[in-house]
Amino acid sequence: MNEGDKRALIMLPITLLIGTGLAFAGGQGSIDYDGFPLFVICITFAFIVQWMAFIPAYINQTEKFFDLTGSLTYISVVLIGLLLSGARDTRSLVLAALVIIWAARLGTFLFQRIQKDGHDGRFDTLKPSFIRFLNVWTIQGLWVSFTFAAGLAAITSAESIPFGIYGVVGLIVWLLGFGIEVVADRQKKAFRADPANKGKFITGGLWSWSRHPNYFGEIVLWLGVAIIAFPVLSGWQYVTLISPIFVYLLLTRVSGVPMLEARSDDKWGGQADYEAYKAQTPVLFPKPPSG
Repeated sequence: MNEGDKRALIMLPITLLIGTGLAFAGGQGSIDYDGFPLFVICITFAFIVQWMAFIPAYINQTEKFFDLTGSLTYISVVLIGLLLSGARDTRSLVLAALVIIWAARLGTFLFQRIQKDGHDGRFDTLKPSFIRFLNVWTIQGLWVSFTFAAGLAAITSAESIPFGIYGVVGLIVWLLGFGIEVVADRQKKAFRADPANKGKFITGGLWSWSRHPNYFGEIVLWLGVAIIAFPVLSGWQYVTLISPIFVYLLLTRVSGVPMLEARSDDKWGGQADYEAYKAQTPVLFPKPPSG
């Protein structure tokens, strides 16, 4: 067993332990369904979906449905939480709509991209290893659980409070983050579609303000979800407010930014224009370009 497999073998139970802790915290104050907190049922379902999808993915050695599975899991969890809770208040309906819109848009975008590219380089060394590939799918279950934790806790909460100022502010923050993510993705897609840009890196539009504006938008929109959810949370449920912090840490410390920065450095490192771009453009938080 190589070092990568050993690390995955250690990470797998840790991931499950963290997920269990989140389920316990979010389940406090959740309505019950057949004797179980609905929040716990939804979190468990999120992991089970990943493991079911892992089986054919490993057998066929493909990652093409990884991101799509993640997005469909978000949508499924939202619908299960909404339908089984019987929630009909404005807060729950708005949260459900926002997450479904985000997941459908991002899932479609990522699926179309990998269909065009043929593969995702992040998985090249992971797919051959059963334990490492399984660990990645399990982490996606944790990703779904943590990012949507605050929103799910609100939807499954026994409390019902008018939408109010927190709802309005959170919705504005979500719209800002979603808009940034969509525009950034479209700008990069258009850039890569132009044959003249083959082998080049994008520096225009929002990408002149940040090297990863799409990830910045992602963090902001989940902050909006947490703000909307906040008023109906209580006790241990406040732990679920870690959602936007988790998104930030995962994108800036684990996957996302570190992986893409390393790949960019390997591809363009040492080139004067690339080094100048890195020196002038923030990694994440946008700043207007000078001059």
